[in-house]
Amino acid sequence: MISDLTRFNQAIAKFDAANAEDPNKEVIDGKEYPKELLYAQRMSDMLNRFAPDAPEHVQLAVRAQHICRWKVPRDGYPMTKAGYYQWRTYLYGFHGETAGAIMQELGYGQEIIDKLKALLKKEKLKLNPETQLLEDVIDLTFLEHYLEAFVTKYSSQYDEEKLLDILRKTWKKMSESGHEAALKLNYTPEMLAVVKKALGL
Repeated sequence: MISDLTRFNQAIAKFDAANAEDPNKEVIDGKEYPKELLYAQRMSDMLNRFAPDAPEHVQLAVRAQHICRWKVPRDGYPMTKAGYYQWRTYLYGFHGETAGAIMQELGYGQEIIDKLKALLKKEKLKLNPETQLLEDVIDLTFLEHYLEAFVTKYSSQYDEEKLLDILRKTWKKMSESGHEAALKLNYTPEMLAVVKKALGL
């Protein structure tokens, strides 16, 4: 339940205003969108379809999942597996602090801000139902909107088995409800074939 709808809407608007500054763009049907703004809106859309009654802090965390991500570029860290994890770990805190500062300005209490930060750090995945919900929404959004571009981008760098293994790892992070929803997404025939092959269906 949302405690104060006006404040909630203001938080969403401020998150979106921050993400609208993303210099990276994605073109959909000939129209250009800031990449992280589009991602945030897709995340909220997926949450509304998958778990429309999610608590307020979950809704806010979903919208802030990548807030201002372009400000912490991947190439600022070593281009190694360890460097990748350092980058990801820093981002977890960065997103929480960025969203939390906006929420604090709007009068949110520390308790709900701390809940948002814990979610964005992916604390207790598989143990905390709300962290699991966020993970499911992340993975469903990836599968619906970004899988095809991912396969296209990396098919020249990875062999097929490597790509299928990445999909299997994504699948393992999801809940049973997430799996059910994932199999109902509107894939292109080519991507549906990739998903089925990865899962052995």
